[in-house]
Amino acid sequence: MSGAALGLEIVFVFFLALFLLHRYGDFKKQHRLVIIATLLAWYLCFLIVFILPLDVSTTIYNRCKLAVNSSPAESNGSYVTLAPSKQKCFKPWSYIPNGIMPIFWRVVYWTSQFLTWILLPFMQSYARSGGFSITGKIKTALIENAIYYGTYLLIFGAFLIYVAVNPNFNLQWNQLQTIGIAAANTWGLFLLVLLLGYGLVEIPRSHWNGAKRGYLLMKTYFKAAKLTTEKADAEENLEDIMEEVRKVSESIKYNHPLRKCVDTILKKCPTEYQERMGRNMDDYEDFDERQNSYPSEKSLVKLHKQVIYSVQRHRRTQVQWQILLEQAFYLEDVAKNETSATRQFVHTFHSQEPENKIIQYFYTPTVEWYWECLLRPWFYRVLAVVLATFSVIVVWSECTFFSTKPVLSLFAVFIQLAEKTYNYIYIEMACFLTIFFLSICVYSTVFRILCGIYFADFLLFCRLTPPLCLNFLGLTHMDATISHKNTQPTAYTSIMGSMRVLSFIADGFYIYYPMLVVILCIATYFSLGTRCLNLLGFQQFMGDSEMTSDLIDEGKELIRREKRKRQRQEEGENRRREWKERYGNRDDSTRNRVVHTDQKESSFSETNTNRPLSKYTRSNGRTERDTIELLQDAEPLDFNESSVLFTIKRYSCLLSSYV
Repeated sequence: MSGAALGLEIVFVFFLALFLLHRYGDFKKQHRLVIIATLLAWYLCFLIVFILPLDVSTTIYNRCKLAVNSSPAESNGSYVTLAPSKQKCFKPWSYIPNGIMPIFWRVVYWTSQFLTWILLPFMQSYARSGGFSITGKIKTALIENAIYYGTYLLIFGAFLIYVAVNPNFNLQWNQLQTIGIAAANTWGLFLLVLLLGYGLVEIPRSHWNGAKRGYLLMKTYFKAAKLTTEKADAEENLEDIMEEVRKVSESIKYNHPLRKCVDTILKKCPTEYQERMGRNMDDYEDFDERQNSYPSEKSLVKLHKQVIYSVQRHRRTQVQWQILLEQAFYLEDVAKNETSATRQFVHTFHSQEPENKIIQYFYTPTVEWYWECLLRPWFYRVLAVVLATFSVIVVWSECTFFSTKPVLSLFAVFIQLAEKTYNYIYIEMACFLTIFFLSICVYSTVFRILCGIYFADFLLFCRLTPPLCLNFLGLTHMDATISHKNTQPTAYTSIMGSMRVLSFIADGFYIYYPMLVVILCIATYFSLGTRCLNLLGFQQFMGDSEMTSDLIDEGKELIRREKRKRQRQEEGENRRREWKERYGNRDDSTRNRVVHTDQKESSFSETNTNRPLSKYTRSNGRTERDTIELLQDAEPLDFNESSVLFTIKRYSCLLSSYV
């Protein structure tokens, strides 16, 4: 199994990232370069999370092997003896040979840093740029990313000056590389603790509240009222921008030098606006610079950027509104089905996406009722308790991981107990679950704050994963900088370099700054941030607020309107479907009869071309065509039973008079 586990996980993680990108992205609408860059970013971050447990188990085995093979004289001061000298070390099933992991981590780390600090920010700004040429877009992207590069260079420059001024250090390439890594990890750890303090409390609390159907429904109504305001503002902003585009399109004629720029702007507009503006493009008058004042290219660049932003904002609010509607309808269905005597879950609306037949076979309405109305609330409560326990362990370990004698970090205690029994599977599973939980707490906060901002989530994903894993190694005392032991480091920490080059970072910031998570967790538990935003005028969901109650009532009415609207649409579709099923064959036979009669009449007229027309001759071809078109358009848009009978009688009288 030498290296086989590493190869299998590399392949598995690739297909996992590809599946998630296909599930939450759209390959047809996105540019190939964007897809490749995003896939690579996800893939590298997933690799760090999945491969780091294998690195930990391999390092524990190597430490044990060194301790067993070394004599007591050699082990004193060189390596800490982790097992008796005559005890045999068991090789883990996922053992990775020496020399592979350092190369692997260098490739993964530096590629992810290149993506997160250079390529992805540049692609983001390039896509949002309003320039009409490649040079203009590149220039705009570089200017907009100056703030990101500036913060990183500021931290890097401060560390560089500290090392250069300190007479105890001779500045070398390895130390320069360590300074760069320390600057990136310091930036990431600063943001990591802030996000972690919110997620450690909010994740368990959200699952506990998930068992309260009434609470979730009221919060959904509240979100609907807030989102309606944002959606209306986005639509109004889009209308204003489209009006400016229309004026510019009408003023700049087809032979104007800037007409290509206007056409580029029009392509970014929604389809309905393009069709509306296309009706006014029939005039080909030459432009006259002396009579008319035309916008400059700089103003068109600004307008182009406004169009891109307004269209993205409008689409984002529309998607969020549809998701919120589905959530509200689902919660209302659950509340209605809880009192069902048949114990079968009945949906108000059918799912718009095709369901898997296998899932339909096992997930019957009865099973769905038991899960949604009985089991799911209890499952959420149990899960919330488990997550809360994890959160308490993380907070305690973040505040005590610097203590090595005695070992107070619970994660370090668990790993050391498993290390004594060589239970490598337990070690790897414990490492993976811990990293996975920390990642959920951090990235769920990122998604809530930056929801809808293109590429922003992926940028922070790449920037926060390396310091998050480094913080995890500190919690488990696998980082020699934290444990203060002269033991063999993991391959991941070895490529980070020795943080002893920056002692105030290794012994100060990395040790004491994570303790801030306690204050952040307390503030999140008492919703201090929410209360402050509410006082500043930003409406937040507060159960004891009068404004919250008003917004809940408003959102409830909005959901009710959308529900009636969708019900009318489905009723109309059902009636049209029933019309086709009942009278579709009759209409076909009627059409065939009319066509057959028309053919007979044509042959009769051909054989009697020399005869004069009588006053009893049938109607002309125009009336026949009108009759056929009327029969073909027999399907009404909306009707009831009386209208159906009236329509049938009317067509019967018409056909009898015609025949």
